[in-house]
Amino acid sequence: MDTSVDARAYLSQSEWSGRAVAIDLLYWRNVKQSGAVFSSVLLLLFSLTQFSVVSVGAYLALAALSASISFRIYKSVLQAVQKTDEGHPFKAYLEIEIALSQEQISKYADKILLYTNTCMKELRRLFLVQDLVDSLKFAVLMWLLTYVGALFNGLTLLILAVVSMFGMPVVYEKHQAQIDQYVGLIRTQVNSVVGK
Repeated sequence: MDTSVDARAYLSQSEWSGRAVAIDLLYWRNVKQSGAVFSSVLLLLFSLTQFSVVSVGAYLALAALSASISFRIYKSVLQAVQKTDEGHPFKAYLEIEIALSQEQISKYADKILLYTNTCMKELRRLFLVQDLVDSLKFAVLMWLLTYVGALFNGLTLLILAVVSMFGMPVVYEKHQAQIDQYVGLIRTQVNSVVGK
């Protein structure tokens, strides 16, 4: 059974096209586009390790503003020299409507509300020990995270996550048979240990 057809039935067209773009980026279908996104995100995260969020945001805004002002001046000088009247170089972008509709805001607010309520219910269930085994698993997870937090800070983990997101799909796609074989061996070992 084709799961991509089933997934499309449950997702709207815009959600599916957004996920398809993300999948194409992560699998490096367009190397230039994936490389640009990967290097931009990595540069931003490395910048955040050295500077504050406010400084990085201000530098990014200044860089974008410098580029657009330089381009506008270049086009104005070019128009004056060639004696043409092309108008504002960003006119097409200035006329695009960028306001969010009430339906879009309502849709995103509903999703955020659903995720927040689900998270709060789950945390209440875990912290108030509704199920002892689940609460113990959560405690072990938090205990392990204390060691992870001692070794890495949040930005380092985020950098590792981004590198893994852009690296692992390609590696898995190229070496799928060997990886599946090793994962199968690990599963059988884990299942035998759990069975005992």
